[in-house]
Amino acid sequence: MFTKYIQAAMYQAKYKILLEDGTFYGEIPGFQGVWANADTLEACREELAEVLEEWILLRVSRNLPLPIIDGMKLSIQQVA
Repeated sequence: MFTKYIQAAMYQAKYKILLEDGTFYGEIPGFQGVWANADTLEACREELAEVLEEWILLRVSRNLPLPIIDGMKLSIQQVA
């Protein structure tokens, strides 16, 4: 489920070329603070995926909610 969640989030990513320096900028709407900037589109996608994974792990470690993507909700459940 984790992989499908990341794939669904990455599918919603938006990219643009920055006119100032010609680099690529990417972000995922609804995932505040998840963005990347790189010289190529592929490098930007790879960096964005890494940032997304770290962002998810940080939020999980702090027990913060994650956005629902394509009906998928990730949550951590305590096991006794």
